[in-house]
Amino acid sequence: MSELVLYRKYRPRDFKEVLGQEHITDTLKKAISLGNIAHAYLFSGTRGTGKTSIARLLAQEIKCSLNDLNEMDAASNRGIDDIRELREAVNVLPFESPYKVYIIDEVHMLTKEAFNALLKTLEEPPKHVVFVLATTEIEKIPDTILSRCQTFTFKKPTQEILKKAILDICKKEKLELENGAEDLIALLGDGSFRDTLGILQKVISASKDSKISIGEVEKITGAPKNELVNDFISALSDKNLEKGLEVVEKSVGNSIDMQVFAKLILHKIRAILLLRFAKDMEKKIENDFSEKDFEFIQKLSKEKESNINSETIKELLDAYEQIKSAHISQLPLELMLIKLSKKVE
Repeated sequence: MSELVLYRKYRPRDFKEVLGQEHITDTLKKAISLGNIAHAYLFSGTRGTGKTSIARLLAQEIKCSLNDLNEMDAASNRGIDDIRELREAVNVLPFESPYKVYIIDEVHMLTKEAFNALLKTLEEPPKHVVFVLATTEIEKIPDTILSRCQTFTFKKPTQEILKKAILDICKKEKLELENGAEDLIALLGDGSFRDTLGILQKVISASKDSKISIGEVEKITGAPKNELVNDFISALSDKNLEKGLEVVEKSVGNSIDMQVFAKLILHKIRAILLLRFAKDMEKKIENDFSEKDFEFIQKLSKEKESNINSETIKELLDAYEQIKSAHISQLPLELMLIKLSKKVE
């Protein structure tokens, strides 16, 4: 099956099914119910947060049929000639709807000349036309365009929202996930519904039955084994440089992505610190991990001699950022271990 199947199959069918963007859907619903429909909207946010899905739902809510809905990818149609064609098309009345809706995805990719041509249409659009511009890079949109649009900023879905989406889909697909597997999939999805469901699709496609374990998720996605992450954290806690370097070497030998490795370490170290300093979050944190993992981070949170502290997480954040551009991907983690073990000045 295509990795896009789940994302398409479970695309929201109305505003009520949209997760994590209530600040947008509630505002749009109220405005539409009052008849306050803008001629141009700008949706901005990181990839996979639902910009195009909500643009289509907006068209649906204002009774625009598929025959009057037009979608354009500005990454492929970015020139002035493309916008000139659009300007001519908007003057044609809708086939069967009150409005013609034009969704322009990745609008920041338009050329300067194309933006200028689009601006003229946005300044005096026909009454039957609604534009929905979508972008992942709002800073590249000219102020003249921004000032003529109602702007909505999409939030990255939280870990909790992504987990809910995963569990809901698995229930509908009659799949059973081992406790903690959904947390790993959500974490690997990196704040994107599309990426998260793509990973879930990959796991489902490669699983031999309807029961999916954390081990399967690790193997199929190439994520590091849970034991490696915990061993690295234990080495940090104990200032055990030799053990820490050994874990890193083993991870490299297993072809593990160092950024993914660092992200999973960060996730658990954050949980350790929150357990130590924010006791009221214990139940929420417990729900984010398997029983065995929660026991591990709870134990470390109570150890007074542990080297897991705010300095540790700061150094790990720095290492995570450095991994992106490091010629030797494991080097930032090795240098962090050396610094925090205080073996070398």
